[in-house]
Amino acid sequence: MSDPSKTFPSPGPLWDSRCDYSRVALRSVEVDMHIGIAGHEQGVRQKVIVTVELFSRQRAQNWSDISDCINYDPIHDYITSNWPHRPHTDLLETLAEELIAMCFRDARVEAARVLLQKPDIYGDTGAAEVEFYRIRTTA
Repeated sequence: MSDPSKTFPSPGPLWDSRCDYSRVALRSVEVDMHIGIAGHEQGVRQKVIVTVELFSRQRAQNWSDISDCINYDPIHDYITSNWPHRPHTDLLETLAEELIAMCFRDARVEAARVLLQKPDIYGDTGAAEVEFYRIRTTA
C-alpha cells in the first residue's frame, strides 16, 4: 500500500485562520479490527487508518509541561488499545462519533476532525473513508 499521507491528503486547516489557535494531530494510526456491513467483511479483520485533529484557541504560552498542552496520548491509547478488541462494528460512522466524544473529554478542545479510512476494502481499486468535523456546543 502506498503512503497514506499521499493517498489521502489532508483537506487543510478547518479552524478560523483570522485568530490564534493550536492544532494537535494524530496522523495515520493503523489498527486491525472487525468493521463493515458487507458480507465479505464479516468475521475478518481489516485495516482502519485513523487521523484526528484537535483545535483550540490556546494562546502562546510557555509550554513547559504536558499539562499546558492538549495531550494526544489518551486518544492514541484509546484507539490502539480498544478498537482491535471491540466486537464487530458495522459502520465507520459509529467509530467516528465515539472518537469525537473522546476528543471532547479534554475541555480545551473546541473542535475536532476525525478521518477514518478502510484502505483495503476494494483491493487496489480504491478505498472508503468517512470524515467528521465537530465544534463543541455549549449546552
